Amino acid sequence: MNYRHAFHAGNFADVLKHIIITRILIHLRDKVAPFRVIDTHAGEGLYDLAGEEANRTGEWRDGIGRLADAALAADAAALIEPYLAALRACNQSAELRHYPGSPLLARHLLRPQDRLIACELEPAAALALSRHLGAPSAQAKAMRTLCARATALQIDGWIALNAFVPVKERRGLVIVDPPYERPDDFARLADGIAAAHRKWPTGIYLMWYPVKGRDGPDRLATMLRQAGVEKCLRVEFAVAAAQPDGGLNACGVIVVNPPWKLAAEIEIIGPALVDLLGRDTGRGYAVDRLDPDRTHSNA
Repeated sequence: MNYRHAFHAGNFADVLKHIIITRILIHLRDKVAPFRVIDTHAGEGLYDLAGEEANRTGEWRDGIGRLADAALAADAAALIEPYLAALRACNQSAELRHYPGSPLLARHLLRPQDRLIACELEPAAALALSRHLGAPSAQAKAMRTLCARATALQIDGWIALNAFVPVKERRGLVIVDPPYERPDDFARLADGIAAAHRKWPTGIYLMWYPVKGRDGPDRLATMLRQAGVEKCLRVEFAVAAAQPDGGLNACGVIVVNPPWKLAAEIEIIGPALVDLLGRDTGRGYAVDRLDPDRTHSNA
């Protein structure tokens, strides 16, 4: 694979995805019963915003760089605060130097009874993931890390999606964020989620996807509906109008079995992110239940 998330860490798409992940984990923590998190395409886990890759694109400056110290309305600030607290926990000073990926965000919010499985196939990224999750060096060399609550594995995320569900816990979150380097990734995602959902129907599933056209995202939604995957919440977010041959300006997240408060929370978070991260009149967000016509849109 050629994709390296270090070039894009902390951009607007990460901000949206990670805030939603954090809100889901906060809701899972509301009950005492343990939960499991499975991150199928976990990446390195932690990214250096002063590093060569992040500085080459500078995408984080228009993402977390804008949000980290922004003054937000009280209701939006309260919902986003757990995400920012995890960000601060990965930085030893007030300087924004490191950005946590989804496995470190999840580990930050795990309780002693909860567990995380973080999966990454690319060898160098898998080694970095093991290190960032706190592996002893001998275990890191074996590419398999066991610590109190987290396990890092070098494995294909698509295989992991099939292999690691169901889990013994009734509750949990599966995060699927593939690199979208292959033309069939949207179809693979729909098929993988449908199969996993049949085996573990009580789990929460979060799918992130880029929006560079409507074909892939709409095909994903159609395939999920046709597979009988119900209780889906779709959020799409744009910072600018689409440009021919331009960079990524919009992305989406679909959550299967969303916490019942999540949609209302996004209606508070969405306008705050649009105002803060939007760059032109093409900015906006939309929320719906995978209906053919969206039930809410705000540009």
